[in-house]
Amino acid sequence: MLKNKFLSFVIFFVITYSASFIGGFVTLSFKEPWYSQLTKSNYNPPDWVFAPVWTILYLMMTLSIWFFWHSKNRDIKTIYIYLIHIALNITWSIVFFGLHQILFAFIVLLLLIFFIISLILRYKRVNLLSYYLMIPYLLWTIYALFLNFNLLILN
Repeated sequence: MLKNKFLSFVIFFVITYSASFIGGFVTLSFKEPWYSQLTKSNYNPPDWVFAPVWTILYLMMTLSIWFFWHSKNRDIKTIYIYLIHIALNITWSIVFFGLHQILFAFIVLLLLIFFIISLILRYKRVNLLSYYLMIPYLLWTIYALFLNFNLLILN
């Protein structure tokens, strides 16, 4: 049983952090000079804030799906929703930093938030720890939506 728990954690960790890796690669490859030239609101945090916040959030996402997976009433549909949400997470970085499409990135964030809320509601029925671990991610993503909207309006 312990071996299965370790293996499932590694699998979910790799899946979740693939979003971080791909998003980070796209960001580093295509961010500049475009992003520096955008007009940003006073609500934009300094760039150095994003890496530690996202690292912690990806760990919380990993733990939430892992705890859910080891719950009695888990279902495969929630796992599919999780994978779709990871794909949307990656898509935002590609659309925003890779393609420089602020409006389309805003739409992707709206979809991502819908899937995060769906996950949170599904987790709440099965595993409260999974539910609580996703709340900071939802709040940060709503903040990202606000920042994205400001960039859309200012640029």
